[in-house]
Amino acid sequence: MDELTREFLIESQEGLDRMERCLTELEERPQDTGLLADIFRSVHTIKGTTGFLGFKRLEKLAHAGENLLGLLRDGKLAANPPIITGLLQLLDGLRAILRMIEAEGGEGASEDTALIEKLEELQAPAHAVAKHPEAAKTTAHTHAASPAATALPPQPAASAEPEGPAVSAPQSSETETARPRAQASSAAESTLRVDVALLNRMMNLVGELVLTRNQVLQATSGDPRMTLLSRRLDMVTADLRESVMKARMQPVSNIFSKMPRIVRDVSQLLGRRVRLQMEGQETELDKSLIEAIKDPLTHAVRNSLDHGIEPPEAREAAGKDPEGTLKLRAVQEGSHVVIEVSDDGAGIAVDKVRNKAIERGLIPAERAAQMGERELLQLIFLPGFSTAAKVTSVSGRGVGMDVVRTNVERIGGKVEIDSRAGKGATLRLRIPLTLAIIPALIVRSLGQSFALPQGALSELVHIPPGQAATAIEWIDDAPLYRLRGRLLPLVFLDKLLMPGRNGKPGASRDHFIAVLDADGRCFGLVVDGLADPEEIVVKPLSPALKGVGFYSGATVLGNADLALILDPGSIAMKAGVIMTAEEEALRAVDDIKGATRIEYLLVEAGGRQAAVPLADVLRIEQVPLSRIEYIGYRPVLNFEGHLLPVEDSAGVLTAAADGPNPQIVVVVCREGNRHVGIAVTHVLDVAAGIDLFEAGTGQAASSVTLLKERVTGIIDLDSVAALLAGVLQETEWNQMAEAVR
Repeated sequence: MDELTREFLIESQEGLDRMERCLTELEERPQDTGLLADIFRSVHTIKGTTGFLGFKRLEKLAHAGENLLGLLRDGKLAANPPIITGLLQLLDGLRAILRMIEAEGGEGASEDTALIEKLEELQAPAHAVAKHPEAAKTTAHTHAASPAATALPPQPAASAEPEGPAVSAPQSSETETARPRAQASSAAESTLRVDVALLNRMMNLVGELVLTRNQVLQATSGDPRMTLLSRRLDMVTADLRESVMKARMQPVSNIFSKMPRIVRDVSQLLGRRVRLQMEGQETELDKSLIEAIKDPLTHAVRNSLDHGIEPPEAREAAGKDPEGTLKLRAVQEGSHVVIEVSDDGAGIAVDKVRNKAIERGLIPAERAAQMGERELLQLIFLPGFSTAAKVTSVSGRGVGMDVVRTNVERIGGKVEIDSRAGKGATLRLRIPLTLAIIPALIVRSLGQSFALPQGALSELVHIPPGQAATAIEWIDDAPLYRLRGRLLPLVFLDKLLMPGRNGKPGASRDHFIAVLDADGRCFGLVVDGLADPEEIVVKPLSPALKGVGFYSGATVLGNADLALILDPGSIAMKAGVIMTAEEEALRAVDDIKGATRIEYLLVEAGGRQAAVPLADVLRIEQVPLSRIEYIGYRPVLNFEGHLLPVEDSAGVLTAAADGPNPQIVVVVCREGNRHVGIAVTHVLDVAAGIDLFEAGTGQAASSVTLLKERVTGIIDLDSVAALLAGVLQETEWNQMAEAVR
């Protein structure tokens, strides 16, 4: 395929994507001349370019659509549902021909006679606009005054939000002719298209660079002469990685824009009345992840329309609005993007799910009787599961929701579902921002290193030597740990990897419990030791290891050791961890109240306890005191290539300097767009707090909370950040940055 044809296909597909979005909006706003102008321009551009390239079939079909759109644009026809349906069929026809050109290099021998005849029938007077002469004059005057309706010579198609990772240079169009031509020229000079394969290659090279950086940092940690060079390498690597990731990021609007058409078609097929709401379309995801969640999101939307939202008459009988609401929402939460598909339908009948699962032999009846409501909801993700009474073109074949979970978990994500009988259901897809590089905690077991993704890690618990016998409780052969009054099931990693390993944990050594949350099932993974957290590069597993089921990938650590990446969800399933009745009740209360409990990180600094909102904590770093530098009298830490101000009102740094092993713990927190570090002596625990009252107990505390039956001050991160920002002037930052370079 020559370069000109390739560019034509890309531009045409982008134009059709824009046309699809405009058509679904046009049905709600049939008098919107701006939408009609955009649709007309997309088809007109395809027709004009095809004549030059010699694609006669495409030109003929586009010409028929252009004639119909011209009458709509001129106000001679009304954009009623039959015409919208015909234009959507035109869209599908044009897209099919473009796919054939891309795959085979030609348009094929098929004819589009039936579709062209339908487009010509829609131009008949029966679809004409009926209005009084005065109204016609008013409409004509409005149409003539609209800049979108002004006739201009044919222009190249303006790029909409592209499927690819780079944005095409916007060209001049009817809506831009008031704008200076210099602006369009500048935009054209500042953008270019980049092939996805090249970006993938760049990302792989950045991954290798991250591995090399980790190894260099470990190899030079004890050499003062290499400190500045290794820090410079760290900064450059972090900046390069961030830049490449930004180049691969795309807004979720690229997949959300497909949903109005799907909702329209499926709701008409099922006889539903549905109002679609979309939020957070500007939220960005990696290009490869955008492609990976297209099918899961489509399945989820179709499932909500078929099994969730009731027919209008059923909704009216239940006292609801006959028009249902389907809501798509995307929001970034830390290192993940959460995409929610929620409806106000009938919800999921848990008893029906249980009976169907037993009927189809997916689980034994004894096991089903012991399962709580939230666990029963997870059964809809089993292969072959369906509650549909009959097979239709929309559902009933037992595929769909299992595809959702499989595809999302394949990219390192999680699927959660909530349902309230008669009120609706929410499907939540939790997607990592990027596939290639993730933060992980390195754990040790059986003399080997394993990587544990930090996205599933809630907290860490240390059991000192001699306390394991009393801290770990046993019910039959099941180990449990009492965490803040709640029994936490334990899974020993060494016994999981070596099923024949017998005996209870030794009393003469340390034990570490990584508290994990896997699809709502909380459990503790007991390991032999911990190492420093690392940013790891995810490598695919060999087929032999995929069958084991405990691992999601592999990586190379900073010390050049190979490590397997643990999969918490698979470990929970293999170990038989179930959600307890207590967890079910707590989650149900949270759902009813519409709020979650506030959790805090409990720390000790200078002999006093304080609390930091856990949602604002990014990292907990244990660093040598030598890494702390000073601007004036204020301490700073080089953190991921940025200068991080460190708050030390408790004198932790001074106390550490007098000790035999000068190490400090820095809690890295987020406050708005700023990051601050808080020097602490120890990290004590994670606990849920009960807010009491505004207290003003100090410069860094604005309120207090009841943590573990003790009144504890909450560190006010806003005050800390403002205080440090006022002292660290821009000139001092520049001096420090220059010294680091």
